[in-house]
Amino acid sequence: MVSRSAFLLFCVLFLATEETLASLFSSRLIHRFSDEGRASIKTPSSSDSLPNKQSLENYRLLAESDFRRQRMNLGAKVQSLVPSEGSKTISSGNDFGWLHYTWIDIGTPSVSFLVALDTGSNLLWIPCNCVQCAPLTSTYYSSLVYASSCLGAHVLQATKDLNEYNPSSSSTSKVFLCSHKLCDSASDCESPKEQCPYTVNYLSGNTSSSGLLVEDILHLTYNTNNRLMNGSSSVKARVVIGCGKKQSGDYLDGVAPDGLMGLGPAEISVPSFLSKAGLMRNSFSLCFDEEDSGRIYFGDMGPSIQQSTPFLQLDNNKYSGYIVGVEACCIGNSCLKQTSFTTFIDSGQSFTYLPEEIYRKVALEIDRHINATSKNFEGVSWEYCYESSAEPKVPAIKLKFSHNNTFVIHKPLFVFQQSQGLVQFCLPISPSGQEGIGSIGQNYMRGYRMVFDRENMKLGWSPSKCQEDKIEPPQASPGSTSSPNPLPTDEQQSRGGHAVSPAIAGKTPSKTPSSSSSYSFSSIMRLFNSLLLLHWLASLM
Repeated sequence: MVSRSAFLLFCVLFLATEETLASLFSSRLIHRFSDEGRASIKTPSSSDSLPNKQSLENYRLLAESDFRRQRMNLGAKVQSLVPSEGSKTISSGNDFGWLHYTWIDIGTPSVSFLVALDTGSNLLWIPCNCVQCAPLTSTYYSSLVYASSCLGAHVLQATKDLNEYNPSSSSTSKVFLCSHKLCDSASDCESPKEQCPYTVNYLSGNTSSSGLLVEDILHLTYNTNNRLMNGSSSVKARVVIGCGKKQSGDYLDGVAPDGLMGLGPAEISVPSFLSKAGLMRNSFSLCFDEEDSGRIYFGDMGPSIQQSTPFLQLDNNKYSGYIVGVEACCIGNSCLKQTSFTTFIDSGQSFTYLPEEIYRKVALEIDRHINATSKNFEGVSWEYCYESSAEPKVPAIKLKFSHNNTFVIHKPLFVFQQSQGLVQFCLPISPSGQEGIGSIGQNYMRGYRMVFDRENMKLGWSPSKCQEDKIEPPQASPGSTSSPNPLPTDEQQSRGGHAVSPAIAGKTPSKTPSSSSSYSFSSIMRLFNSLLLLHWLASLM
């Protein structure tokens, strides 16, 4: 009987509290820039900071808020990033080693550097606290100087100075410790609290950069044509930088005097930091045109019409570089037998290298189509050079990949001089010295938008004139169901003000007669009826 009474009491209490569980709470939403919203957040210090409702400034703030919300919803899925000084790349020929360069801004306050773009290495390094560096005076390099006239006299003027980085002058620089997992030279440190040293050796003879690693801000901007968004589209990305105290080899002889940006697949490269921070899709593109200029876009997945081939793993099942497999080499419509090989796609190399046997087959077939006098030119290491009254027309070199994809090199010859009515030219290919492994340099990337898709581990390419307004938004991953990357923090993302929500919640009123009184009356009546039922049941027991 006691248990039955306890059960009945439990039922009564459950019925009495059911209304409580079903009750609703609400609050009013007030737009931040409405009259009521302005009044609720207005303070003496901010009385002049709120724009008039009908002013251009008011609409600009609303548009910026929408832009931030879109970026939160879409993440980095439909945007690309470019250096803060623009996407343009330049090549100054022999003056800077035939590589492509772009201006970047580093640190706070920002300092500009003209860095070479290198897909064959990983570290971004710049001259810093120099012990042994290349000359940094702009007048030392003819490509950075132009002639102007002043009172009838010709004057040489520098377009822009090269700079030296000093971490202590940047308020955002941080020491990169030996204890960090990205410090490859940790074994050389006496203590994990020491600053991480680095040394990078390059393929060119005795060419290297060494110094200490630091962490600092790389200034970028989202690639947008919306003039209202110029302030909010800026991005401050933290990256690891090599403080290059000592350079050697080609780096003292005009190649990359102001630094080099490694774009390789390792975690320490700039694309890796940008994608890991959620600032972009894990991809980037380089486009080099025939006029020695081009573009770089971080986060670019390439157009839907591009051809592609997968990247290959060579060492310990890791992607040690951007390596692809060529199934055959063709000259015109004639494909040469036994010409398959693997090759690096390396923008840090001026020219192209093929495995010895394949180099010989390609060179002899090209030579067969050239009706010109063979020549040896002083200071030129290429084996197949010529002199003629006119540049000959030779068939294109075609590299065939899997799934019938083809990379066509329409202009395989390098014309470098005209003398007394004669054209001098060479086949700019050399043997690689490595069995079965070659390297496609930037000279054969011209006329293409080269997409290094690290998200899907493939190389994409499509013909392009490298015009900025022709770049399409990045393509979404097919079949992707993952949510967008989160919006980076203000420190990573913007120089502008804090992101604000377009609406704020008002305080819940202390009394809400229509809801609270109804809740109290119905609860009391239900409890009263339940007690009567309990009393009646008890009388029957």
